[in-house]
Amino acid sequence: MAARASMSAPAQRAPAAQRVQAAARRPVRDGKVANVTAKKAGEMLKEGWVLLDVRPAEEIAKAKVVGAVEVPLFVKDDDMSPAGLLKQASNFGMGGWWLGGTHMKPNTAFLSEVQASIPKDASVIVACQKGLRSLAACEQLSRAGYGPLAWINGGYDTAQPGDLPTKDGVDVRLGGVGGLSGALGWTEAQREALRNEGFAGGASNLIKIGAVLLLLDLAWFGFELLTNSSLIEDTFGK
Repeated sequence: MAARASMSAPAQRAPAAQRVQAAARRPVRDGKVANVTAKKAGEMLKEGWVLLDVRPAEEIAKAKVVGAVEVPLFVKDDDMSPAGLLKQASNFGMGGWWLGGTHMKPNTAFLSEVQASIPKDASVIVACQKGLRSLAACEQLSRAGYGPLAWINGGYDTAQPGDLPTKDGVDVRLGGVGGLSGALGWTEAQREALRNEGFAGGASNLIKIGAVLLLLDLAWFGFELLTNSSLIEDTFGK
């Protein structure tokens, strides 16, 4: 008994995110969910498959896939309590400043909204920006009786222009662009767009970098003013 208990302890100590991902991958291992590329998904849409886009509205607004059923798996957490603000600050500190985005919470109406839009006998491809949310969504759909199911391994970030039909031909990878990295144009999709624009695109990027550096410099100067009284006297006079 003691041996069994000690063997199960590491599993109990495993991070919650890892346990969620392991559970979400179960339908894939069991053969209930097909693993497809973005290009293959585009071909499957022409064969009658339905695309379920589980990204939040903010990402969809940047790069919309034509004909997709849009039901977010997570929605923006608008909790303004002290605990909620702490979560927002933590999200910002853990990379939100660079990648953009805000703290999210599960969409409790996800399954009911999907059922209202997609019949259970439909062939469904589930997709998101990076692939993790769509995989978790497949777990819920599989338990609810949906099938056949497929997910885009790696999400829209693995797509190439033309793989999927998008509104105005926008590169679907741009849906995940945000934060300082997006402002600087450092994502692969943005760099490709700038190369296509030639010198003007490169000059635009240099202007963005200069503007960001100026803002950072001003922010640092403001911090110095707030924390150094002698600097305030030297700058504005006593």
